[in-house]
Parts: sequence; structure tokens; C-alpha cells
Amino acid sequence: MKPHPQVFHPYDYQNTAYQHILDKPKAGVLLEMGLGKTVVTLTALRTLLFEWFDVCKPLIIAPKRVVESVWLQEVAKWKHLQDLKGVVVLGTEAERIQALKTPADFHVINRDNVTWLVNYYKTAFPFDMIIIDELSSFKSPKSQRFRSLKMALPKVRRVVGLTGTPAPNGLIDLWSQMYLLDGGERLGLNISEYRRKYFEIASASGHVVYKYALKQGADKLIYNKINDICVSMSAKDYLKLPDRIDNVIKIRMDSELRRKYNEFEEDQVLQLRDAQITAVNAAVLTNKLLQYIHDLKLDALEQLVDEAQGQPVLVGYSFQHDADRIKKRFKDVREMKTDKDVRDWNSGKVPLMIAHPASAGHGLNLQHGGHIAVWYGLNWSLELFEQFNARLLRPGQEHKVIVHFLLLEGTMDEDVLAALNRKARGQSALMDAVKARIDKYELAVND
Repeated sequence: MKPHPQVFHPYDYQNTAYQHILDKPKAGVLLEMGLGKTVVTLTALRTLLFEWFDVCKPLIIAPKRVVESVWLQEVAKWKHLQDLKGVVVLGTEAERIQALKTPADFHVINRDNVTWLVNYYKTAFPFDMIIIDELSSFKSPKSQRFRSLKMALPKVRRVVGLTGTPAPNGLIDLWSQMYLLDGGERLGLNISEYRRKYFEIASASGHVVYKYALKQGADKLIYNKINDICVSMSAKDYLKLPDRIDNVIKIRMDSELRRKYNEFEEDQVLQLRDAQITAVNAAVLTNKLLQYIHDLKLDALEQLVDEAQGQPVLVGYSFQHDADRIKKRFKDVREMKTDKDVRDWNSGKVPLMIAHPASAGHGLNLQHGGHIAVWYGLNWSLELFEQFNARLLRPGQEHKVIVHFLLLEGTMDEDVLAALNRKARGQSALMDAVKARIDKYELAVND
């Protein structure tokens, strides 16, 4: 049965964000997860379409899962949005072209099809407003999606950038996101200019720079440059949500498994002792260590599921082999892949759901299905970490949210969680952890 649309009673902060979108042709809306930036944006879009007659053909760009299960559902959820018609642009090329030709108040396309879209229209790009859901996914100025969208910007009158994590790896990530809003007016016309003005080289080898550090006082200068087009709000300041309880479960290996792991780690780590540590080879190494095969985590997960006594459990994994092993161990388990999976979870029909944080992060409302989450395997992305943790702790959650972290004691698991809890910036934390382990084993070799 189709749910009855709800009446939207906006909070004061939502009214502020709504007015910001209307007032600023180029608007950054930096609202943390759970603050309702989707309904706020749709409300502003409706005003621009039907009351101000300021835009004619809006385009929403979002992660694929969000395209499939968030924007049109949000329209259906609210009574004041019932006259909005949206069309999803997904599928084969023929299906996408047909969707673009279908009359609608707005179209929604996944970010991986941005380059195709720009190439399809070429110089006749028809959209006069672009809403970028999860603006931070355009943080790389080298990415094809950024370059393609940059080419289309001169045709666009209004741009709205939405994100809860605008700088997951530090302020170095801001340039390309702000460029999509203002064409380089505030932070410079290119990334090199931005780096020269606000950063200094912290780590390099020859002409290859591995790490930039902010110049003293540069963060305030950057904030002052962008604060006229960006509104930023934190959930803890505006919403009354249940507590989140973090439970770190350290899993001990027996002496034989510890010996085997140490041998494996030493062999892998010492292969890098004479090499320049880069983000690439550090990532390869840490992934090998994080994937070390064992059954102890499966046993710990089984105990948590038993203790839940039938309450739904959401499990985050990082590697496919972990997902495969979980599915082999548990009978009543489902992997979150489709919109139906999301609906069934929120209906309480799935006792154990596994999901990769990249596909169960941005924009998904999972708070109605349960309040217990488990990190089976972490990765170094602060953005994915915060997004996944926020899926259950959202408006509508009626219970304290419990997040369990399964860590093998004395392994890279602990380094990853420590870095994330320090809000450390991905690549630098990753490389520091690798260097520390090389130092440990070199000392042992020298002794």
C-alpha cells in the first residue's frame, strides 16, 4: 500500500538552507547527514519552477543508489511536492536517451554518466540548473566527471552543491567543488593557483608531491572566501537524536595464528623497506594485511547476531571475499544491492544485511529497519566511515544506535580505526601507518 504523503514542517535551519538556495544562484549547502537536505532542495526547486519561474530544466546528479532510491521517493513522501514529476536517467544508452526525452520537471542521473551526458548533448547542453548531490564526489580535478561538468557549466544559470562531508581528506579537496559552483572566482581558476596560495609542500620526492599542508592561517582565509555562497550546519546543533554507542571488540589470535600473521605481515612490509612509500604501494600493502584470511571475525559476528536476539543487524564490509564468507556462514543474510533490499530492511524483513559502505552510504535512510551496525572490515575513507555510521542515526530512529567494530588485535585493523577516530586524512594516515610497521620490522631485523 502506497504511504500517505506527509505535511512538511521545516525546522528553522531548513528554512535557512531553503532561502540560501533561492538567494544564491551558485549555492553550497553543507548539511551533515540527517538534516534533510534533499527535501529542502526539492522545496526550493519547486519554488524556482512553479512560483518564481526562474528555471525550466533542472538536472540532479547523484550516486547511482541515491538516484534509484532517494530523490523520487522523497517527492512521494511529502504532500507539498506531489506536483513535481521527476524522471530517472539510468539503464542502457537507449533507455537513458528515452528518459531524457520524457517530459519532466527534473531529471536525475548518476554521476558515472555525467561524461556520457555532456558528450551526448555537446554544445546544446539544455539544463539551466544543476543540483550535485554529494558534491564531494567531484573533489578530484583530474576526474573525467569533473572535467566534463566543467565544460557544461557556462550553459548553466544555477548550481546547487549538496554534501555533508565537503573536505573528507582536508581542505585540499575544496577547490574543484567550489569551482563547480563559481567557476574559480573564489579559490582560483586552477588547482595549482589554489595550492600555491594556501598550501605548502609537506612531503615530496623530486617533482612528485605526496602531501600538502595548510599554510598558517590559510584555513580561515579559505572559509572567508567561500562563506558567502556556502551554508554549513551540523546535526548535533539542530537535531535531537538518540545516542550512538561505539563498541570496540578486540579479537585475540591464539599463538599459532599470531605467529602466522606476524610472518605474513613482516614478509609483506619488508618488501617496501627500500622503496619510496607512496599512497599506491601503501594501499596495496594495507589491503593485503586487512584481507588476511581467518575465521575469528566470523565467530565474533555470529556471537553479535546471536546476542541481538532477532533484532536486525547491518554489517559493513570492505572486501568482496569478506562478503562471500559472511554469506557462506549465515543462512538468513542478504546483501544490499537494490531498492527492494532497502525497502525490505526498513520493513524489518531482513535479520542480517551486509553492505559495502560505498553503496550504502550517501543519502540512504536505513533508520527504520534497525539500530545495530557492525563494521566487519574498515577502510581508510573518512567520508565512507562517517556516511555509513549515519545511516541508522537519522531522524525517525527511536533507539540508541550501537556500532560494533570488529578488530583483530595487533593488526592493521587497529591502525585504521585509530586514524579514523582522529579524523586523520586518508592517504597521510595510511602512509604513516605503513612507515611505522617498516620501522618495527627493520629494528627487529637489525637486532
